[in-house]
Amino acid sequence: MITLKNILVATDFGDASEAALSYGRALARSFGADLHVLHVMDNFFLRAVTSDPATLEAAARRRLGDRLTADDHIALHARAVIDRSGEPADAIVCYAKAEAIDLIVMGTHGRTGAAHVLMGSVAERVVRIAPCPVLTVRHPEREFVVAEATQPDVAVEASQVRATRCGRWAPAT
Repeated sequence: MITLKNILVATDFGDASEAALSYGRALARSFGADLHVLHVMDNFFLRAVTSDPATLEAAARRRLGDRLTADDHIALHARAVIDRSGEPADAIVCYAKAEAIDLIVMGTHGRTGAAHVLMGSVAERVVRIAPCPVLTVRHPEREFVVAEATQPDVAVEASQVRATRCGRWAPAT
């Protein structure tokens, strides 16, 4: 039996991160785990920025806070965390180690070819160096979590899903 007490969702506020947050919520509910949501900002001391760093951080805190509901705070003991680092993957892994995270959930853009070589992959690096399992989520493909707005607290178990020939997922019959 798998035991999850602390689940970390790393977010960059993109669509893939929103899908990852849905997975993180569903898994935290299913396992009775605490939910941690982490956003890693650029370290302003390492890179020049054109805006006021305090304004950028306040905006990030607001965006992060907007993603967590009152139910997240009450039922999942959710905590929103902002970190600053020039290396997001290292910051995510450091947080996971410090907070005894059992599972990291994060979105991935699925870049390939030149885009992958030029931009790298935070998710790929986290998978390689994380102290715990990492679930990567691509949006909008292969979603196993039922939309929260239509049916809250409901997740489809992997054993209830089968792959069809075209690569889409459908309930097993």
